[in-house]
Amino acid sequence: MTSPTKIAVVTGAGTGVGRAAALALLGGGWAVVLTGRRKDALEETIALAGDAAPRARAIPADVADPASVDALFGAVKQEFGRLDLLFNNAGQNVPGMPFEDLTYADWSRVVAVNLTGSFLCAQAAFRIMKDQSPQGGRIINNGSISAHTPRPDSAPYTATKHAITGLTKSLMLDGRKYDICAGQIDIGNAATPMTRRMSQGVKQADGSVAVEPTMDVNHVGQAILHMANLPLESNIFTLTIKATKMPFEGRG
Repeated sequence: MTSPTKIAVVTGAGTGVGRAAALALLGGGWAVVLTGRRKDALEETIALAGDAAPRARAIPADVADPASVDALFGAVKQEFGRLDLLFNNAGQNVPGMPFEDLTYADWSRVVAVNLTGSFLCAQAAFRIMKDQSPQGGRIINNGSISAHTPRPDSAPYTATKHAITGLTKSLMLDGRKYDICAGQIDIGNAATPMTRRMSQGVKQADGSVAVEPTMDVNHVGQAILHMANLPLESNIFTLTIKATKMPFEGRG
């Protein structure tokens, strides 16, 4: 792999929003380390990159495992010597269920990936960005519309996404002296495998079931590319991108 100007790590890059972000960054001239638990899915993403594929590298990792995260960012530092962008995207959910029926195991699994995984990756990226020359970089967290407003029966996902907002603010404050920017993208109803159920109808706040509009996930990829390409003197701190007609502004 050649040594390009900008190096990015995208977590959860094997599908959905992570795939769209990785492809947008590759198309924009970045070198991208794609990570996720399934190497075959990461390689499928790279195959879609066309002429930009030589600037991509697949490194499988489990973001909820500290040793796996350390190995991932150790490999990034060894091969590239620096890191300019982390897109903290890997996430997990459980099927919607009444709050009183939620198990500790399901709660813990979502927290481990969505919140602890984001912390571990952000910390590893932060350390590289602090020590490199020139100093600094950018961390973008995937917050989701659920960082603002919950869906019914979604306590683990909603709680972790609200927590991501706090993590983003802390990263922005603590990273300021090192020229490390942090921002958050909150996405609503991008058309991915995770949102396929929208076409069949999803539960609304009043208990009814309704089909919800979706949007092209590639618009999300382009939004992330725009955030990533800003000079470090400028930062999009929060960006909400959503299907125009999805229920959000007056959800419920």
